[in-house]
Amino acid sequence: MPPAKKRTRSYDSAKIRTSVLAQFANVREAVLALDPEQLALPTRLGGWTVRELAAHLTMGLGSVTRFLAVPEPAAREVALLDWPFATASAAAQIDEASRAFAGQDLDELYARTLAGFEDALPDSTEGRLLATRFGAMTLDDFMVTRTVELIVHTDDLNEALPGPDTVPYDRQALAACTRLLADALAVKAPGGAVEVRIPPFAVVQCVEGPRHTRGTPPNVVETDPLTWIRLATGRTDWKTALDAAKVSASGERADLAELLPVMS
Repeated sequence: MPPAKKRTRSYDSAKIRTSVLAQFANVREAVLALDPEQLALPTRLGGWTVRELAAHLTMGLGSVTRFLAVPEPAAREVALLDWPFATASAAAQIDEASRAFAGQDLDELYARTLAGFEDALPDSTEGRLLATRFGAMTLDDFMVTRTVELIVHTDDLNEALPGPDTVPYDRQALAACTRLLADALAVKAPGGAVEVRIPPFAVVQCVEGPRHTRGTPPNVVETDPLTWIRLATGRTDWKTALDAAKVSASGERADLAELLPVMS
């Protein structure tokens, strides 16, 4: 696991909480409007149907509820920027749980998940630790990771369903997801040779080499938030995004193909 940066971007815990609930509400409204044919459609996630993906989307909030129900750890073990590199270790467990959840009534599952989350989440989260499956994290950090879970899988859901996006993206949740994955790239490839721009949410420098200080950077990558999220999580690859003009890259070092995905 790459070491986390010494200085981590700060997030407003109240805004993150609001954005998580807003994105969950977006997903819930869309999922409960789907008919059996739509729920049976395939997704790009290793054999999951839309129903299994919809069930999995409740696990983002449900995990907070479960972790709050066990004794609080004595000390933090996992920083926020460690999390993107740890998630692959739980893939098999998550797949099994999602398939099991898919057999439940989705209306009841979403209602129960939301009620449990709202009952369990304390009014003040400052300093509270959670015993997550990856190690002890602060509750505030773990809540930021919920924006990644919800936004990435909202995009998976929209990709699986025909027509324009079925589920809207909460702006604050999209921003937090974009920033966390951009910062994770800077952890994976520390340096200042390449500037990665993801307007309007994030700019990071990465890759070893001469650091840019003034004027136009010699190596620049620019893309939109959803394309960045797809690149960072392996939903698309560098060449495909370049060929589709979803990414612009200038400079001899501005090739991120070997650094992607950031998390899988």
